[in-house]
Amino acid sequence: MNDKRPVNLDIGTMRLPITAWTSITHRASGVFLFVGMAVLLYILDASLKSPESFATLKECLTSPIAKLVLWAVVAGLIYHSLAGVKHLIMDFGIGESMQGGVLGARLVIGLSVVLIVLAGVWIW
Repeated sequence: MNDKRPVNLDIGTMRLPITAWTSITHRASGVFLFVGMAVLLYILDASLKSPESFATLKECLTSPIAKLVLWAVVAGLIYHSLAGVKHLIMDFGIGESMQGGVLGARLVIGLSVVLIVLAGVWIW
């Protein structure tokens, strides 16, 4: 057999287009948000349990670790939401070409960076 196709692809050496990276990170941010929702639900529960629990939570959320965790969850939410809106726009037939996909991916990344930095300034 004279088959020259690779048998074992090393995805680490492949150069993926920006559209593939945004798609992969959109899925990963969805998984991250699924886990992050547990953190947000715990915070909501603690804030509503009692006035003492709210005061304890308020004090806890001033620590740098808690702020970092909260910022990470908000960052995941921002990126996932923007990528989802891009997919909704594509469902209407806008930006389905290769150039449109690349432009949409760049817009998602650019807007995400700006909004995530702004969220970081707001949280810290």
